[in-house]
Amino acid sequence: MNRASVSRHLLTARPTGTGIVHLGLGNFHRAHQAVYTAHAGDGWGILGVASRSAAVADAMNRQDGLYSVLELSPGGSSISVPGVHTGAIVAASNPAAVVDAIAAEDTRIVSMTVTEHGYCMDPSTHRLALDHPGIAADLIGATPSTVIGQIARALERRAKTHGAPITVLNCDNMQSNGTQTRRLVLEFLQATGQSSKAASWVAENVAFPNSMVDRIVPATTEAYRAAAYELLGVHDLSPVPAEPFTMWVMEDRFAAGRPAWERGGAVFSAEVEAYELLKLRLLNGTHSLIAYLGALDGHATIPEARATGFIESAARAVLEDEYLPTVALPRDFDIDAYIASLFERWSNDALGHRTQQVGSDGSVKLPQRIPTPALELLRQGVMPEHLALTCAAWLCCVVPLSGFDPGPHARAMVDPARERLGALAAHSRGTEDLVRSAIAQVFATELAESNDFARRVSDYVAVITRDGVRAAAREAARSRTSRPHASPAA
Repeated sequence: MNRASVSRHLLTARPTGTGIVHLGLGNFHRAHQAVYTAHAGDGWGILGVASRSAAVADAMNRQDGLYSVLELSPGGSSISVPGVHTGAIVAASNPAAVVDAIAAEDTRIVSMTVTEHGYCMDPSTHRLALDHPGIAADLIGATPSTVIGQIARALERRAKTHGAPITVLNCDNMQSNGTQTRRLVLEFLQATGQSSKAASWVAENVAFPNSMVDRIVPATTEAYRAAAYELLGVHDLSPVPAEPFTMWVMEDRFAAGRPAWERGGAVFSAEVEAYELLKLRLLNGTHSLIAYLGALDGHATIPEARATGFIESAARAVLEDEYLPTVALPRDFDIDAYIASLFERWSNDALGHRTQQVGSDGSVKLPQRIPTPALELLRQGVMPEHLALTCAAWLCCVVPLSGFDPGPHARAMVDPARERLGALAAHSRGTEDLVRSAIAQVFATELAESNDFARRVSDYVAVITRDGVRAAAREAARSRTSRPHASPAA
């Protein structure tokens, strides 16, 4: 696959230069920010930086920076070739090149999709984890390996050399992601003990706009490669499957210009936080519940799970009764259409998003989705039954009680806290003790101090373990309507 072998109507014009360095050359970036940049059509090029694996970078470099985006829907598939990347490198094998690229005067935006893990934050304080081995090494070493270290050292170099302004654009699923990134970078510079001038320069010359991104992008499989070949007529070493839906909302605060992303449908708004909460709670929070209930009920994919009656009922209950009342809608936002689009997306069996994939990393994802709405409802005297059920189902997936088999899809979930939670389970005095310890360690908020919530979660764990996930969902539905603070039947 190269520019000569791809049909011209599928391919974006070659970029005129590299204005963007993107950290995290995964499928999401290639199906999201890169596609918007292609639609902008104003010549901006992207240097893609893979974190560790060279597979995608090597494939793209062999294909003149090209790859295809395979858009999947029940009604059929379509394909396009963004063609906006000017090159691809691997940070792990050449970290100095990453700093060089960000520090280059022609670079006007550095963007990131490295997942929440990539920012080396302390989960309890949300500040930079100075004791993180990578951060500690970056603070004393010349060539940083962490994302925050690379950005901070590159900004430090820009301040000392040409002084050209730049925008740092976080595109990960983090609340106030730009604000958080700015704080982490400044904390890194402060920790070096020698960068007060750089910190002052950053404050005046670097923009950190908040953003919200949304598109379901599964992993590439051989089946997707075959489908891409059928539509392209040439072999693509690294196609990207994606759903039709896509959304990008960001603040229009850029220090050195930007592509005309609005041509691709991007929304520039001062209400990014409202859009963030809608996504984090209504989409991501409900998605998690579907994944955990689905995995425990034996479903491999989200569409299979969503099509199951008790799971759809639970999803609508948590979305409409527990998440929605805790968010303020953006101006002129059609919430009914948005909710309808969510259930349509979860029904896209052409995508086949797996419960294992959605349910992985729950210990990182759920603390952003559950504590605040749960506490808000508890303060109103309302027990958030389905938020408690979400926690219980997650625990049953990643740290099942002795003798309980959560099934292959739950066992396949990856969670960085699995080992730690397993140690808690081994030393706990019972289900409620385990639940309290898990909530305290993972959520690290006052939610851990709510006896009512901890008891409700432990009761649901007991019901799932003894009677199955369907019984727990039925109990949640009954308790929600009749007994706001009563525990499920033991």
